Amino acid sequence: MDLRHLATLDAVAAEGTFGKAADRLGYTQSAVSQQVAALEKAVGGAVFDRPGGPKPVRLTPLGEVVLAHGRELLARAATTEEAVERFKAGEGRVDIGTFQSVTNVILPTVVRQILTEHPAADIRLFEEETDQPSADGLDLVFFDGRVKDAEQVKILDDPYVLVARHGQFPRGPVPLQALHGAAMVAQPPICDQARVERVYAEAGVAPLIVFRTADNRGVISMVRAGMGVAVMPRLALDVPSDDLSTHEIEPALAPREIYLAWRSNRTLSPLATRVIELTRQTAGRL
Repeated sequence: MDLRHLATLDAVAAEGTFGKAADRLGYTQSAVSQQVAALEKAVGGAVFDRPGGPKPVRLTPLGEVVLAHGRELLARAATTEEAVERFKAGEGRVDIGTFQSVTNVILPTVVRQILTEHPAADIRLFEEETDQPSADGLDLVFFDGRVKDAEQVKILDDPYVLVARHGQFPRGPVPLQALHGAAMVAQPPICDQARVERVYAEAGVAPLIVFRTADNRGVISMVRAGMGVAVMPRLALDVPSDDLSTHEIEPALAPREIYLAWRSNRTLSPLATRVIELTRQTAGRL
């Protein structure tokens, strides 16, 4: 059975004649007759009793069965068509892997805009601190470095700065060597933090790590409390810091590179594509 044939059956049953059904559907009357004949051939019997003349046609018992189930199929088809159109317009679901800095600074703007454009969009965020993420099971994933076996686009370069209490260092840049033996609060040695600590070691600088935490606010809080200094990417400094100062480091550390990745050889949904567009716009303003 063809959905067009079921739609014709429904129109004839509602209008009572082939001519009125043709007007409703925008067909010729002969086209309606051909479609009804094709349907009757498919189901193996007549679906209408045809009294002839101006009298309306009537459904046969077989026609009533076909119409009842046919209307269910037509309703499902209409629901599917609507869902496809909404998907193409940018609705649906998108699963995004993220981490603290992106969650706090970039994604609020992106999510707000997506939900303004598509209130029914289903956005799911998954935040995990990991040394090497996977795009499997996610539509998009943010990471401070390249993601293996994935397509990706660099979102921004995030420079590192030294964070200290006011007056702890003179204004202006601070030599990297000044951190040798200094008490320091730091992130766990995974992701880009591991690279930063390799730079210390290569320069012969060995800070005294007094506390490690994956919580950016925890790092800032302990610097504020006087526990030590911290070297952090600027994007992580999303908390008020009136009593803290930031300094460039000489020589400068290579910035943290933030990428947005997705599985290779996979067609992205319109919603995921829009997330990428808005992310790049937001990062560009930063």
